[in-house]
Amino acid sequence: MLLNNSVVYVSDEIYKKQVGGNHYRSMVIQPSEFINRNNIPFAEGNAIKYLCRHKQKNQKEDLLKAKHYIDMAIDRDYPAPVKEEIKEKKNSWGFVK
Repeated sequence: MLLNNSVVYVSDEIYKKQVGGNHYRSMVIQPSEFINRNNIPFAEGNAIKYLCRHKQKNQKEDLLKAKHYIDMAIDRDYPAPVKEEIKEKKNSWGFVK
């Protein structure tokens, strides 16, 4: 499909539609388009979405949601090392060494 002598992919039309609200309409590129075109994983994509819309929608709640998804990505990609359980050894008098 050609529009003003430039190629517009049919799938571009889907990003002009927003179901429920208008908090993404003022953005140059909708977060969903950016996320999908860059193959961004789920947790990172949701963090981007909430960061982009927080001022137009749920303010602090959306920032907390973004932080939660960032924590998920950190936990998924950089898990904390498993700590070895320290076994207490008692000497003959019952004291822990």
